[in-house]
Amino acid sequence: MAVVELSKDNFEQTIKDKDFVVVDFWAPWCGPCRSFAPVYDKVSEDHDEILFAKVNTEDEQDIAAHFQIRSIPTLMIFREQIIIFAQPGALPEGSFRQLLDKAKGLDMVEVRRQIKAQEQPTA
Repeated sequence: MAVVELSKDNFEQTIKDKDFVVVDFWAPWCGPCRSFAPVYDKVSEDHDEILFAKVNTEDEQDIAAHFQIRSIPTLMIFREQIIIFAQPGALPEGSFRQLLDKAKGLDMVEVRRQIKAQEQPTA
């Protein structure tokens, strides 16, 4: 599947419409971003069930600011509109594949239960 470019015009709707989205925050001048891009593209081809997207932090500074992106590349994984992973740094292909397998294996019912429990006021 092709990697989708996200902007302020389509970011929110894309996250709402897709249950599993991986976002690469990057910039054209960033050496590690350019090095990671072929790995990101290659892995995306093996996962039709996941939407792979990119946000150019130079062009989409509002999105980068909203997610407090301070270092690039930064990978962010959304499952059912919940951020389940956010970390700066390029990953080797094997590590990236392992990360996706772990993200796929998450029990989202349990994740939602834990979030709800954390939101409860403590007495």
